[in-house]
Amino acid sequence: MRPFALNYARPAQQLEVSTPYAYDSRLQLNVFPDGRLAAHDYAVLRELGSTTSTAGSKTHFDD
Repeated sequence: MRPFALNYARPAQQLEVSTPYAYDSRLQLNVFPDGRLAAHDYAVLRELGSTTSTAGSKTHFDD
């Protein structure tokens, strides 16, 4: 028997997103190319929701 929800389930849409920051393993934070911390840029936080690091667990935030 197939669960009812699977009749209507759709795969999650994959979005093309590029972040303006990169992970700095020395600082263990996301930083911009000019060295500023990504967590201090409120416009980036508003736009992206967080500065989740891709270096480790997705549950750790840099703010």
